[in-house]
Amino acid sequence: MNAQKGFTLIELMIVIAIIGILAAIAIPQYGNYTSRTRASAAAAELASVKSAVNECIAVTGKIAGCNAGTNGIPDTSTAAGFTITKNVTSQPTVVDGVITADTGATDTSGTALTYLNTPTMNAGSSNMTWTNTGTVCNATRGFKPGTGDCP
Repeated sequence: MNAQKGFTLIELMIVIAIIGILAAIAIPQYGNYTSRTRASAAAAELASVKSAVNECIAVTGKIAGCNAGTNGIPDTSTAAGFTITKNVTSQPTVVDGVITADTGATDTSGTALTYLNTPTMNAGSSNMTWTNTGTVCNATRGFKPGTGDCP
């Protein structure tokens, strides 16, 4: 009696179909994961600028005038002040404490998600709140609500 060894064509087709289904699910999820990672990395890279704005507001007692290149805030228009990486894809700007930049995170069409973080001084409080209203507040490909200063 001869015993057959190997796989039948049907068995191979089933395995290929299963791999195709797994790939169809995994590839979009991987894109979302890498975009969220870049959004977090951009926020981490901009943290030093945010700290400098906090310091400026603490020293001057006001948000107005806390601009890039003044009051201890790095000049973000030059490489010496801020180095662009793949996570912050445009030179960030700081005007009256508001930090604006494009991040390496993208929406599904490939457009860079923006980081627009605004400080607010709370009356009668020593605390300051930051609110991110940029497009990086995207639950699928950026920050989920409650993270990254997103509402």
